[in-house]
Amino acid sequence: MEYFLVTGNGKIMKTVLYIIWALFVLGAAFSIVLVLRKSRRQERLTADWPRARATVTGSVAGWSNAASSSNATRIYYPAYQFTDARGILFAGGSEVSFASQPVPGSPLDVAYNPLNPNQSFQQSTREKTALGCIIPFFAVFAVASFLLIGIFPIG
Repeated sequence: MEYFLVTGNGKIMKTVLYIIWALFVLGAAFSIVLVLRKSRRQERLTADWPRARATVTGSVAGWSNAASSSNATRIYYPAYQFTDARGILFAGGSEVSFASQPVPGSPLDVAYNPLNPNQSFQQSTREKTALGCIIPFFAVFAVASFLLIGIFPIG
């Protein structure tokens, strides 16, 4: 009778682990899809916009994770200004974070809406590079963790 209870509990525990794994995979996949959609939407939006060389004027500090997390690190979002094709000065703020505070006066590449130059985005390949690394890493991690659950000695 004891053997049946231990074996039964082991099966229940593995089922719980598989459910947790599936929820994690679904959540991570959903997050990746949202980031990809946002990136593609911004690419399509700015594809025909003129480019300009902007100058960093300062930065806004934030946290990489929740402030209550022990792994939170300080990140910085640059503020910049640029001139449009008519020579009019505009200001903007980047959504691309930096690990160190950007130096005022350093250059950034931006794309701006020719109909409304107040709408501008920093042009950066860092997001694409990060996604290009995260997606394969996550796929390998998901497969490895699935296999690990299968061989995990429970019960």
